[in-house]
Amino acid sequence: MAGVLAILLTVSACSSSGGKAAEEGAGGVSAGKANTPNITVAMVTHAAPGDTFWDIIRKGAETAAAKDNVTLKYSSDPTSANQANLIQSAIDSKVDGLAVTLPDPPALMPVVKKAIAAGIPVVAFNAGITSFEGSGILDYFGSDETVAGQTAGERAKADGAKHVLCVVQEQGQVQLEARCEGVQQGFGGQYDKIYVNGRDLPSVQSTISAKLQQDTTIDLVVTLGAPYALAAIQSVSSAGSKAKVATFDFNPQIPPQIQSGALQWAIDQQPFLQGYEAIDAIWLYKVNGNVLGGGKATLTGPYLVDKSNVDFVAKFAAAGTR
Repeated sequence: MAGVLAILLTVSACSSSGGKAAEEGAGGVSAGKANTPNITVAMVTHAAPGDTFWDIIRKGAETAAAKDNVTLKYSSDPTSANQANLIQSAIDSKVDGLAVTLPDPPALMPVVKKAIAAGIPVVAFNAGITSFEGSGILDYFGSDETVAGQTAGERAKADGAKHVLCVVQEQGQVQLEARCEGVQQGFGGQYDKIYVNGRDLPSVQSTISAKLQQDTTIDLVVTLGAPYALAAIQSVSSAGSKAKVATFDFNPQIPPQIQSGALQWAIDQQPFLQGYEAIDAIWLYKVNGNVLGGGKATLTGPYLVDKSNVDFVAKFAAAGTR
C-alpha cells in the first residue's frame, strides 16, 4: 500500500491545487494532494442545526477531500425522512460515492440499498454500527456506543457516583439509546434516563434543572453531546444541586470545563477521524479496490478525556479537529 500511495500522492505543502490553503482549512492537518481523477462524494448526516460536533466531522471530511481530489457535497437533516430524501437526491445526481450516518436504520436502509443497487459505493459512519453488516455497505467508522456507554458507566462507578442521570437529546436514535444502555450496564447502580429537546438548549437546561430539583439524590448527570454538557453545568447551578456532570463527545468548549473541574470527563469518539476516514475509504475503494475492516466496524473510540490528558487534547480541540 505504501508504494501505491507514493504513486497516487504528490506531496506539496504549498501547491496551487490546495496544499497550504487546504492545510489552513483543516486546522494544520495536511497529507499532500492526490493526482487521481476528481470524483464527487456526497456525505449525508443527521446533524441538528447548531451542534458543533458535526462541524468537526465535516472538517475531517473536507480534509480528506482536499487530499484525495474529491468534490465533497455535504448535507444534513435530523429528521429521518428528510435525511432519506437527501440520500435519494445524491443518488439522482449520480455521485461517485456516498457516506452516510444511520441513526434510524429502518427508515434509511431502503434508500441506501437503492444507492448500492445503482452501483454507488457506500460507507457508513457515526451511527448504525449494528445495522451495516451484510447490507452491502463497504465500511463503517465510529464508536461502538454500547462499549462507550459501558466505559462511561464504569468510570462513574469508579468515581464513587451513587445515582446517575442519562440525558438523551433526540428520541429514536439507536446510537444514543445504546450509549445510555451501556452507561446503565457499566454503572450497575441507581440510574434514570430523561429525554430533552436537543434542538432547544434553553429547554434542555430547564428540563435537567427540574429533574435535579425533583430528585436531589442524583449525583452525576451524563449528557450525550458536548452542547448539552454545557447546558447541564448551568442546570446544576440553577437547581442548587451538588451533582457533577460528565459527557460524551467533544468540542473546543469542553477542555476548559474539564480543566476547571466543572466537567468531570468526556468520552470522545474522534469525529474528525470518522469524517476523514469515510471520505478516504471511498477514494481508496475507487482508486485501488481497498475495503477496510474485513466486514467489521473500524472503531474510532471510545477515548476518555479527563484531567490526566486534557492538556494534550486541548490544543487539537482549539484547532477544531477534536
